[in-house]
Amino acid sequence: MREAQFLKQNAAKWKQYEQELHLAGPADALADHFIELTDDLAYARTFYPNSETTRYLNGLTLYFHQKIYTNKKEAPGRLLSFWQFELPYLFRQYRIQLFYAFLFFFAFALIGALSARFDDSFLRLILGEEYVNRTNEFIAKDDPFGIYSTGDQLPMFFQIALNNIFVSFQIFVTGIFFSVGAIYQMMRNGIMVGAFIEFFFSKGMGLRAILAVFIHGTIELSVIVVAGCAGLVLGNSLLFPKTYNRWESLRKGGKDALKIVVGLIPFFIIAAFLEGFVTRHYKGMPLSLNILILGLSLLLIIWYFIIYPDQLHRRIEAARSEEYNEEKQNFQLWLNQKLNSEK
Repeated sequence: MREAQFLKQNAAKWKQYEQELHLAGPADALADHFIELTDDLAYARTFYPNSETTRYLNGLTLYFHQKIYTNKKEAPGRLLSFWQFELPYLFRQYRIQLFYAFLFFFAFALIGALSARFDDSFLRLILGEEYVNRTNEFIAKDDPFGIYSTGDQLPMFFQIALNNIFVSFQIFVTGIFFSVGAIYQMMRNGIMVGAFIEFFFSKGMGLRAILAVFIHGTIELSVIVVAGCAGLVLGNSLLFPKTYNRWESLRKGGKDALKIVVGLIPFFIIAAFLEGFVTRHYKGMPLSLNILILGLSLLLIIWYFIIYPDQLHRRIEAARSEEYNEEKQNFQLWLNQKLNSEK
């Protein structure tokens, strides 16, 4: 189509849309007009790349974009929908990175446990002389996890929550170094956890350690792994840009990774609450209650990070397939009507 004919067909429509920019019209109408303008702009860029028409459409489309999105108010349920839909969908999208983060953390924890088992100096190097000596004193008093009972509960809660959030952001940020930084941070934390657990197993208190420490540790360690996933997402966006240029890939990967690590904050708060207010009472806690807390924590992690994202993905794909089929039927109906009218 020649440019003059293209202008003749669409100029009146564009002028109408331009006038609507100054009116408080419905958002849906603005969005529909914006979509039409982007289609026209794409056509103009293809066939008249250096023309005044293309420059005009580019400016008009930009004004529509600003009208729709600038200072846009968030819906009241935006925060809820983030944890209900957006964040779980990211876990499904980056399930491979999540799986690798788990493998890295588990492998480093195993290395830490084996190293501590055969070298006592390694244990003291990783956990610190003071911590090992204090814990040995508590073990002598038949209170191996008495360290969790020291200090006031509320300050302990805030300190633990802030420390865990800091660690998660540290893992995420260091992923910018082509994922190596995130893997290094997971190595540090994984080796420490493995050495810690082996310390109590070497004292014949492995089961007691699991029942006590994993009251809070189930959630805490799981979300550390997820923070590692965020670091890998960030680093991999630089390493493997795919069809994007490297900067666009980094921008997209960084945005998704940041959403993941921010979404972990409520889980760290839950873990800090359990560590600050519940773990200290492990000695007088009924075994059934202990197992219930561990079981519910594990179910929460498995359901929210693995099962629910997969269910959500299937529902979305089914909805898209249904929408596509409906559009296909409508198009076929229109085409049949068009063909019949021309006979």
